[in-house]
Amino acid sequence: MTAISKTREFFRVLREAAGIAPAIGYKMAQDDDTVSLGSLYEDTVARYPDNIMLIFEDQQWTYSEFNGEVNQFARALANRGVSRGDTVALFMENRAEYVLSMLALVKLGASASLVNNSLTGAALVHCLQATDARGCIFGEERATVFDEVRGELGWTDGQPILWFANAKGEEAPGWALDARADMAPMATHNLEATREITAGETALYIFTSGTTGLPKAAVVPHRKILAAGHGMGRLGFRIKPEDRLYLCLPIYHITGMGPGFCGFISAGGSIVLRRGFSASKFWPEIQKHQANCFIYVGELCRYLSMQPPCPEEKNNPLQKMLGNGLRPDVWDEFKSRFGVSRICEIYGSSEGNVSFLNLLNKDRTIGAAISRVALVRYDNENDEILRDENGRCIEVPIGEPGLLLGEITEKTQFDGYTDPAATDKKIVRNVLKQGDQWFNTGDLIRQIDVGFALGLKHFQFVDRTGDTFRWRAENVSTNEVAEVLNRHPQIDMANVYGVEVPNAEGRAGMVAFALEPGTEFDLYAFTQLVESELPGYARPVFIRVQRAMATTGTFKLLKGELREQAYHLDKVHEDEIYVRMPRSANYQRLTGETYREIAAGSAGY
Repeated sequence: MTAISKTREFFRVLREAAGIAPAIGYKMAQDDDTVSLGSLYEDTVARYPDNIMLIFEDQQWTYSEFNGEVNQFARALANRGVSRGDTVALFMENRAEYVLSMLALVKLGASASLVNNSLTGAALVHCLQATDARGCIFGEERATVFDEVRGELGWTDGQPILWFANAKGEEAPGWALDARADMAPMATHNLEATREITAGETALYIFTSGTTGLPKAAVVPHRKILAAGHGMGRLGFRIKPEDRLYLCLPIYHITGMGPGFCGFISAGGSIVLRRGFSASKFWPEIQKHQANCFIYVGELCRYLSMQPPCPEEKNNPLQKMLGNGLRPDVWDEFKSRFGVSRICEIYGSSEGNVSFLNLLNKDRTIGAAISRVALVRYDNENDEILRDENGRCIEVPIGEPGLLLGEITEKTQFDGYTDPAATDKKIVRNVLKQGDQWFNTGDLIRQIDVGFALGLKHFQFVDRTGDTFRWRAENVSTNEVAEVLNRHPQIDMANVYGVEVPNAEGRAGMVAFALEPGTEFDLYAFTQLVESELPGYARPVFIRVQRAMATTGTFKLLKGELREQAYHLDKVHEDEIYVRMPRSANYQRLTGETYREIAAGSAGY
């Protein structure tokens, strides 16, 4: 195929994916363009007023019906003093009122601070204060938790605190306003102010998962959420107005909110919204609502693949998936067992300027970069970027993992966090030439050869830099080791990390996982698996059998506390710890005597 024909084919795919070519301008918006998430939504309402927009529990709304309620609530918020440039926190489960509130705020030109609904105590206070929110909209289900920290916020009586009931007949607490009652008398037509909002204004604040330390608030301008929704979501799913999305990811996270929710409201599609994920109810609800699209994170897909076959998974309507973190073995199973024809793995972050999109449906790849990136040599042991004699970063060859950097330019801005110091820490300077600036993703990526792919370079995710460790003079990828260990019939999610051992260079591998209550761990099968599938340096030295797995609200595995506790018996009180001693072919229960030998550095590692 000639270069010209390749180019024609590429743009044919783009046209097919985008659906409506003129609307492509939304995802290419500049800061001073008068386009926003609110105006995009209104354009969709005008085109598809009678399409079903949202299905939640026992209710459904057309685009026109829901837009009317959004306008009512926007006016209610304005009456309570919320105006353009303000920020209001959202603190509730996935529910219709969540997206109602978010859309009402962005239509006013205010920002929605999307607070993780599982937070409590100090972490909740931190997130409510980090964006200078002048009020909060919360659900009845989080009322007790919010009330416990309310006195620590320093808010005055004039700052709006609005409450949404879970069911009719419930009464708002005396310290909060009933949001439904507040909006009921308001007009339903669109607000003039919405068409004045520009792409560079802040639409959302989305918090990092906080696997270590307190979450950081990433700034998400309208242009970025438009790119995530109308760009990445619409292109990746190839959304058509008749498509239906099953959305059970938390929508306080960029994946669920951006390419998921915002992608579908840009195209007139329907969204089946669920409060949370349920493996047992997934296929029955897919069938009930005839949902043909699913937005995922890899762990959810693994849960589903571990479920026994059920009647509803047969001849199911699911055709298209988009998300991140899907492991190769689960990828294959979703295509073969569940008959999913299109899996669009993506890569990106709330705060970053780097995105990848598997637009061409190539198996086991995050696809091609949407902007200019560099993969550079990285020293895992010392956690630093390697540079040449001229002080420049060293790019890696095809097939070799490198630290992913995204060039910061006027068109690929790094919007960063509300904390300037945290923002500056993520910028790498003088990478390929003097004076350039690049965003440090903290991820290891490699370029792969996928054959003819319209001349686009394709990539695979390898691991987080902080999760890759060195043992026996070799680099160990926690992600790749976990893929092997997850084949053990008793293990749903293996959490792999490196731990320090006295008088040993590097870090020894350790894995934590949970078993079903009352289950006895098959240590023999585990040993056989690691012996046959992993090289010696990658085999876990320590095993921790937990009572329950710890994950973030977006189903990412927590590792910080596990690394700190490691195999120390005085820090791990209830879980079982096993160890494979040097020159031993078997694992054994870690006893006090063996632990003291390891801690003294005399075990021979």
